[in-house]
Amino acid sequence: MTYDSLYGFRERAHQYLGRAHDATFELVDAVLTTRHVYSFVALSQSPLFRRQWSSAYEALQDSRP
Repeated sequence: MTYDSLYGFRERAHQYLGRAHDATFELVDAVLTTRHVYSFVALSQSPLFRRQWSSAYEALQDSRP
């Protein structure tokens, strides 16, 4: 997979995530890069999730899976 195709995929996926698309996308990045997830709070502490921890809950509530 080339960089351009990966970038295009991420752009298209970003559009389908609903109202909280930015927070949801960061949460997905945190899930994909965290080796062991012991709690939902641990995901919100990932360096890739740059928002406050409550945004993780709001992202799931406002997104389209």
